[in-house]
Amino acid sequence: MALSVLAGAGTRTVPWAAPLGGTFSLPHWKSKPTSLRMVLLGWTVLWLLLPLGSRAQKLPTRDEGLFQMQIRDKAFFHGSPVIPDGAEVSSYLFRDTPKRYFFVVEEDNTPLSVTVTPCDAPLEWRLGLQELPEDGSGESSGDPEPLAQQRQQMTHEEGTELFSYKGNAVESFASSSSPAGLYQLELLSTEKDTHFKVYATTTPESDQPYPELPYDPRVDVTSLGRTTVTLAWKPSPTASLLNQPIQYCVVINKEHNFKSLCAAEAKLGADDAFMMVPKPGLDFSPFDFAHFGFPPDHLGKERSFLAKASPKLGRPVHPRPKVDIQKVCIGSKNIFTVSDLKPDTQHYFDVFVVNTNTNMSTAYVGTFARTKGEAKQKTLELKDGKVTDVFVKRKGAKFLRFAPVSSHQKVTFFIHSCLDAVQVQVRRDGKLLLSQNVEGIRQFQLRGKPKAKYLVRLKGNKKGASVLKILATTRPGKQSFPALPEDTRIKAFDRLRTCSSATVAWLGTQERNKFCIYRKEVDDSYSEDQKKREQNQCLGPDARPKSEKVLCKYFHSQNLQKAVTTETVGGLRPGRSYLLDVYVIGHGGHSVKYQGKVVKTRKLC
Repeated sequence: MALSVLAGAGTRTVPWAAPLGGTFSLPHWKSKPTSLRMVLLGWTVLWLLLPLGSRAQKLPTRDEGLFQMQIRDKAFFHGSPVIPDGAEVSSYLFRDTPKRYFFVVEEDNTPLSVTVTPCDAPLEWRLGLQELPEDGSGESSGDPEPLAQQRQQMTHEEGTELFSYKGNAVESFASSSSPAGLYQLELLSTEKDTHFKVYATTTPESDQPYPELPYDPRVDVTSLGRTTVTLAWKPSPTASLLNQPIQYCVVINKEHNFKSLCAAEAKLGADDAFMMVPKPGLDFSPFDFAHFGFPPDHLGKERSFLAKASPKLGRPVHPRPKVDIQKVCIGSKNIFTVSDLKPDTQHYFDVFVVNTNTNMSTAYVGTFARTKGEAKQKTLELKDGKVTDVFVKRKGAKFLRFAPVSSHQKVTFFIHSCLDAVQVQVRRDGKLLLSQNVEGIRQFQLRGKPKAKYLVRLKGNKKGASVLKILATTRPGKQSFPALPEDTRIKAFDRLRTCSSATVAWLGTQERNKFCIYRKEVDDSYSEDQKKREQNQCLGPDARPKSEKVLCKYFHSQNLQKAVTTETVGGLRPGRSYLLDVYVIGHGGHSVKYQGKVVKTRKLC
């Protein structure tokens, strides 16, 4: 294997820590035998791995016990800047702090592929090749030189730059025939602290860890609605031709398309494993370093790409504001309908094909679409002094327009919400004058303006549909709705209950109105919530059976403190529950119902 440094028998994604700085020039390859090259490469990489206070004065060879001990010691390799062959490295960058990685190609004319995936920020990266100076002794065998002497032979000449890139796209360097040498990958983020992934291999043809895209990698929008979008794309040949397990993941957001799944996942939150800085000595396995610098005797021809997730260790990253983004993995289907989208809003859609063995992914060419807007509402015209019945669907809206034909000083709106509460907005010539939730009956008086036009918006709630009666007038003295007291409750007198009657009272107004009282026998389990849910407050006494009517009477009082009337409802059965309703009927014939009251007669008298 040509790039065998740190390549284990099993492949896993490994987080790596801070890099070593500087560049290095090492002994030239072509004047040395192959066996000596491998020894020199082993020394070179060990020099990169060992801290300044090294545990030995000589670089260990493959057969020394010290080397095996170091292989088993996880902490020994923490901070290693060496890239393993055939494994994806996940790491991090601090802003304006470059990071360098090294790897060795042992033989000339070796295929080489390096892929860098930025996550949540653009990167600047370059790949260079460095050479090895000649061995001063001219000998091709013998004991390894002491480490201190080996370091003295290092020079700081710049290597040859092979490739450079700046941006946030997934970019690769590929060569079918690369020279032997020490390769250096340098990365920099000038925008912010960020995460990235690196994959390097000397066997790109047989590895194929990234899923392949079809000849047409575009994502198509096949259906578009107010809250739904259907997407379709051509299947990846990785499953059909290479027999590798794959799944598709769809990412939806309102900002932009993503060039990698890593970038999309970085937006999902700071709690993912790759958002943590690794902790020394705990994120590594000796298995990853079994082939350090020396090809083993029993190295298999094929490598496994099954990635092993790193534990969530290290210093926590401060959580960022939540972004409106969603990721859904849907298996092997290549058609997907996104639902619960916001109407009349542009959304961005990305599809990623993921190799479930390697957990490595490839991005399709994303798309975007604007969901359809709300259907244009038909505006109802309100006529001065006339009641209009309005039905509003659950979570729906209705618009009403009022344009007085004459000049006016004031405009009065009477709104009677028959079921649940409804949101009311009133605009005059586009300016918002009123925004309130209305339950029951409400009256709003607004200052008028010559030739002004008023737009009323009624919005239903989430519980269910709404039914309303609304009246707009510039002559509030001539109103169809009856005047109401502030308190429309019915009070029952417990001490006056008998086995066959109940006594109740309610408030009136200074205006003389007609009041009618009705009764209805109900079960003992009849609750206030049930009463509110079943009754339409806008239905008048005409909708009640005549058998439920108790009586009607006129009542008013100029003194509001004395505007109270009582009534005894007789003809009831012992130990039974009754719902009592009071209706007040205005001059125009429109009625308003007070809040119903449930009373129960005594069993024994």
